[in-house]
Amino acid sequence: MRSGAIHRRFAPVLAVLTASGLLALAAPAQEAEAAALCPGRKVRTLPFSTGSVLVYKRGGYVCAVTVAKKQGVKQKMAVSVRARGGRPVVDDGRFAYHAGPVTVHAGRRCVWVTGRVAADSVSSGWILC
Repeated sequence: MRSGAIHRRFAPVLAVLTASGLLALAAPAQEAEAAALCPGRKVRTLPFSTGSVLVYKRGGYVCAVTVAKKQGVKQKMAVSVRARGGRPVVDDGRFAYHAGPVTVHAGRRCVWVTGRVAADSVSSGWILC
């Protein structure tokens, strides 16, 4: 096979691989960090003005992390996950990057997720029912 034919044959494959690599680099570092902390697949993002809560699910477990928009400065943060009928699991304190992860076994029950960074917060209501 000639060199030109090889280049034409593999050019589309190389283009797809390059594009997917660039998209992976463009993903926010905060989400990559949260994905490393929580196992499973991301099922919700709960954004608010000072950060966001990323919610992951694997099997019957739900994991959440609050990520600050302004990274590197210690500030008051919190995250909690509560399965319906259970007590919330909470991580609350002064953190520079994220609060959590916190994980609960929800089975097939609904969960209520909250997050806070500085003065703003978010509350999901009952989700993943």
